[in-house]
Amino acid sequence: MKLTDLTDYLDAYLDVRSVRDAPGALNGLQVANDGRVTKIGAAVDASEETMRLAVEQEVDFLVVHHGVLWGGPRPLTGPFYRRIAALITHNVALYGAHLPLDCHAEVGNAALLAARLGLAVRGGFGEWQGQVVGVWGETDAGRDAFTEALAAALGATPRLMPFGPARVRRVGVATGGGGSLIAQAHAASLDTYVTGEGAHHTYFDAEELGVNVYYGGHYRTETFGVKALAEHLSGRFSLPWVFIDHPTGL
Repeated sequence: MKLTDLTDYLDAYLDVRSVRDAPGALNGLQVANDGRVTKIGAAVDASEETMRLAVEQEVDFLVVHHGVLWGGPRPLTGPFYRRIAALITHNVALYGAHLPLDCHAEVGNAALLAARLGLAVRGGFGEWQGQVVGVWGETDAGRDAFTEALAAALGATPRLMPFGPARVRRVGVATGGGGSLIAQAHAASLDTYVTGEGAHHTYFDAEELGVNVYYGGHYRTETFGVKALAEHLSGRFSLPWVFIDHPTGL
């Protein structure tokens, strides 16, 4: 199919022109190819290794959560040059969706992780860069059972700061590097908050505000969206897709 048809659909579906993001972050098509798409690849990060694996699996359209264009112009040298060169040399288009994929109601990282946890979602949660990035919902589970459910969803044991109640009822979910939102979780009367990672001092935020905080890993909490988006595109446009897994352990 035509690259422009696919990217036009994605731009509208993800509302990339309206969702606020970090300064200099460019959502949408970042690198074009010859104009045709035959196979979709989905990945969390646009790293050299991810691109090598995409080429190896004959992908010509790669959709990622963390793209290559951040913070304005930069020289095409070193690793940045090699990433771009690999895409152009092997005719791979690159499409990046950062916050538009975090906060999407259907294929968003937060919404999908909340669904995996069985939360009854009640609304949006957590503002960053002027954009609501997560969701909050309700459940009724013991903290140990909730920990097991999160571990099953992520495929790994999360790091828990157990400073909230032993009975989990009101839960916020914002994936990736959302440790700075603990105070917002407390202000929203949430007893539990699930994210990917946070700085050292966020331990004291959780402790002093009395919130259960789970760090499930930046990478692991953000695999949901790109997989769901690629599967959605595959069903709509009859294109094969593959998930390119390059975990960081962080």
